[in-house]
Amino acid sequence: MTPEAIIATTGAGRDDAFRVRIAVFVEEQGIPRSEELDEADASATHCVAYADGVPVAAGRLVEGDRYAKVGRMAVLRAYRGRGYGAAVLRALEREAWARGLREVRLSAQLHAAGFYARAGYVREGDVYDEVGIPHVAMRKRLSPAAG
Repeated sequence: MTPEAIIATTGAGRDDAFRVRIAVFVEEQGIPRSEELDEADASATHCVAYADGVPVAAGRLVEGDRYAKVGRMAVLRAYRGRGYGAAVLRALEREAWARGLREVRLSAQLHAAGFYARAGYVREGDVYDEVGIPHVAMRKRLSPAAG
């Protein structure tokens, strides 16, 4: 069965996204909660993937000036490598396309850059530090297949 993800902007779906992010970024990676949950969450579109009704992956989309910014992509350790992150990314790309946005940008943790490259993202620039973790900027031009 191919994992699927749902878009959730408010309510229980958004809370589920926050739970996944806190488990991965705050508890696992040690990022301060105050830096993980931010003001962009209020206006962001959140996406969650579930396994047997349990939230296991999440990400968010923030609209930029003529582009979409995907961020806060997280998958619970036990579910990594099983397609849940890819399902969230595809759903966020479809959402960006539906809004008329044709480019997606993101800041990838360096260890995850290969995941994004396999999804068609191109690395830009040098490695930089973000919350004590090496990151790299990446972008992707969307095609009609995203919609």
